[in-house]
Amino acid sequence: MLLATKSASSLSEYIKVLFNPEVNIFSFRSTTYLLVHSANMASGGGVAVASLWTEVNRCGQSGDYTRALKALTKILHENRDDVTALHCKVVCLVQTGSFKEALNVMNTHSKSLGSDVVFEKAYCEYRLNRVESSLKTIESAPEQTDKLKELYGQVLYRLERYEECRSVYTDLIRNSQDEYEEERKTNLAAVVAAMSQWEKASMEDLGLPESTYELCYNTACALIGQGQLTEAFNKLRQAEELCRVSLADDSDVTEEDIESELAVIHSQMAYIMQLQGRTDEALQLYNQVIKLKPSDVGLLAVTANNIITINKDQNVFDSKKKVKLTNAEGVEYKLARKQLQAIEFNKALLAMYTNQADQCRKLSSSLHSQNPSHPRPVLIQAAQLCREKQHSRAIELLQQFSDQNPESASCIKLTMAQLYLVQGHVTKACDVLRSIEAFRHKAGMVSALVALYSHEEDIDGAIDVFKQAIEHFQSEQPGSAAHLALVREAANFKLKHGRKKEAISDLEQLWKQNTKDVHTLAQLISAYSLVDTNKAKSLSKHLPSAETMSFNVDVDELENSHGATFVRKKAGKVVGESLPKEPGQVELKKKKKKKKGKLPKNYDPNVTPDPERWLPMRERSYYRGKKKGKKKEQIGKGTQGAMAGASAELDASKTASSPPTSPRPGSASGSSTAPSSSGVVPPRQQKPSSSGATRKKAPQKKKKGGKGGW
Repeated sequence: MLLATKSASSLSEYIKVLFNPEVNIFSFRSTTYLLVHSANMASGGGVAVASLWTEVNRCGQSGDYTRALKALTKILHENRDDVTALHCKVVCLVQTGSFKEALNVMNTHSKSLGSDVVFEKAYCEYRLNRVESSLKTIESAPEQTDKLKELYGQVLYRLERYEECRSVYTDLIRNSQDEYEEERKTNLAAVVAAMSQWEKASMEDLGLPESTYELCYNTACALIGQGQLTEAFNKLRQAEELCRVSLADDSDVTEEDIESELAVIHSQMAYIMQLQGRTDEALQLYNQVIKLKPSDVGLLAVTANNIITINKDQNVFDSKKKVKLTNAEGVEYKLARKQLQAIEFNKALLAMYTNQADQCRKLSSSLHSQNPSHPRPVLIQAAQLCREKQHSRAIELLQQFSDQNPESASCIKLTMAQLYLVQGHVTKACDVLRSIEAFRHKAGMVSALVALYSHEEDIDGAIDVFKQAIEHFQSEQPGSAAHLALVREAANFKLKHGRKKEAISDLEQLWKQNTKDVHTLAQLISAYSLVDTNKAKSLSKHLPSAETMSFNVDVDELENSHGATFVRKKAGKVVGESLPKEPGQVELKKKKKKKKGKLPKNYDPNVTPDPERWLPMRERSYYRGKKKGKKKEQIGKGTQGAMAGASAELDASKTASSPPTSPRPGSASGSSTAPSSSGVVPPRQQKPSSSGATRKKAPQKKKKGGKGGW
């Protein structure tokens, strides 16, 4: 079965290329030819040879071709040039899948076999993927039998010569009546689907039934080629049901076998989901197909490739694992040329996104050598250069390709313009865009050029773009909607930038097309007022009168409507009519009432406010700094247990009445105090008396080796 791939993905942040699907999945149900050759007994020979021929005949009928080969080898040992034995040996080798050995037998005994084995030789070459050789063998046949035509159709299909292939299968279906009719119709449906997708041919109704899931599946693929995705998805649902019903009747078929057969249908469903933007559902279905590990390497390659296109430049690690599935042996024989090309493009892009610059250059160069006129390999190379900050080299590469391939120059020049804009060369970008003949006068291109020239304040350049576009439509499509739209935009642009004189011709052209266009007439009168006032006056006569232009509109209702951005305030109610003012009377202005300021809660009217109250506290004249707490001053100063504030007051040596010497410990005089004239009791920081009075002692750290106490 041949499966679809996706096209090249987005190249870089500079080159905008969408994920465009280009190929489709369709079924290729080749007819398996039972090459049973009647083993005729030789006319001559001994009894042993006759018994060997009997053995060959019995094995051929039972399908035991390995045992038949042993008997044929013995026969050929007796007569190595026996044509019947050689032919039977070739048939047995084909049935056992030994195509190379069968081809060697035919080439070795070509003189003996002659044209009797043309079909067998062409079939072996076809199965060995020597399609060109198989085509030559078929065309050299002296007679085109039905089985040769059948093989001829498959060879043409592999060579992607779909038109000829369709003619062959149409003729076979018309002129054949056997058990292979359903297979022929399936192959014809596959050819129609291929033409619909690869060659964009219109879908013809050939009257093919949809009785089998293969036919229904191919019809869905043809619908995808026509862009009818919803109808195609419904057909795939129908094909899935038919497949389950047809396989459920076989008791030897397990559920795993059914899921494996449905894998190609599910992969195609995921492809449609991907085209519809349902990427999460598509990715889930793709991964289910991968987990089944189908034996079809083409199915695995396509599914893995489509997962890579969903990942884009994200989840690169998963993409690197999936890309290995596209390198499986035999993939190149299962997929169409465009499918293989798309896979190679995606490999190059993946190498670029994984920073494998050398691998990316190698793959893109190989693609360019295979398709010299295809723009995508060059775009990938340019994208890689841009990632390496080599914009100038990228532009040179694109310019060289554009000069060599003018038919593909459009997308290349758009990329060049984008790169110029990235570098800030707006004028060069405009020159490149104006050189694209295919898009030069398109509305989008005109709009882009006018915007770029306006950004550079090149009004003359923008007007010249409008002029050339209007001249083109004037000669090709005069009076068309696109032509008048360009004229309108040109006139508005000129009026916006003060070029009213230049806008007159455009406005006159518009007004002649529709003389009832009041807006255009007003613009034309405004433009003529600067050039020819008489002309402006004569044109103003065509303006409608004020009565005809009045509309029955309720202004208040309009202003109060939901969409109004400005609503006029309603006037207050008038109690009485205002009297007319006498001459000389001056209108007095209303004085605003001054609000009384709030006074502080502790305000005393009898106290004069502080004149420095507006200054910060630190800047006032009476500020003496912040007072520190007594406890903080006492910590860590003086002897243990002493207080700094009372040290001078308690110093007995500084008082006049103090004795010359300190009292001895334990003496009665030690507990007495000097008489004080003030009668103030000294503080309690003194040593407590023996009467048992106590005082609190501040907790202190005990010094190492010292003694506590006083």
